[in-house]
Amino acid sequence: MTTRARLTTVPWWSSEAFAITMSRLEQIEAMLGEEPQDVFLNFSLAMELASAGRPAEALPAFDHVLELDPKYHVAYLRKGLLLIDLGRLEEARRALTAGAAVAVECGDHHAADQMTGLLATIRGS
Repeated sequence: MTTRARLTTVPWWSSEAFAITMSRLEQIEAMLGEEPQDVFLNFSLAMELASAGRPAEALPAFDHVLELDPKYHVAYLRKGLLLIDLGRLEEARRALTAGAAVAVECGDHHAADQMTGLLATIRGS
């Protein structure tokens, strides 16, 4: 069934109609147009860019998340993982070290352990 055909069978006000006409990235960007300082939306944008294979755009997007909320430690983790994938291990070490410290400060020891484990792995390489 084509997108146009699906749209005729779906009420125009439904979230499905919205999803059919806009990609996830477009949806996030549209919501950010209304709430540009929303940390979760900015993190979602960074994640979507990373998933789309657009690291040159994803890395500054993760940095923007951390400017908005320096305690959003999951952004350090995801940035570190992306940097590891790109082979930029020194930058990954810095992101993961900072993120582990923030995670401990926030009481999220699971995230801190994840980042510490990644640090141990890349130190061995």
